[in-house]
Amino acid sequence: MGFTQRQDTGGVTVVRVDGQLIVGNRQELKDLIQAAVDRGERRILVDFSGTGYIDSSGLGALVSIAKRVREVGGELRLSGLNEDLRSLFELTKLDTLFSIADTPQQALANF
Repeated sequence: MGFTQRQDTGGVTVVRVDGQLIVGNRQELKDLIQAAVDRGERRILVDFSGTGYIDSSGLGALVSIAKRVREVGGELRLSGLNEDLRSLFELTKLDTLFSIADTPQQALANF
């Protein structure tokens, strides 16, 4: 379980979430993305290809992160949600808040 961060060739910050996004690690993700924003990065992709579960505090962290990125004129996108996570975002109507792509490549293609 953890997070990895890299810079795409197009200058997009890509954060990969491996394992679960839960109460125990949500602050780490928030801090990681806040540090990127503080460095002036404005295009951020969170890749959930390696994620099987997101709890309510993880969803809350994503909403908070999205708000912060938008406040500075940036854009946050999500990718790689499995079928269960995609359903969760649809049930909670969070699919209307986030730009969600099936794969990181699709999300990066028109960033």
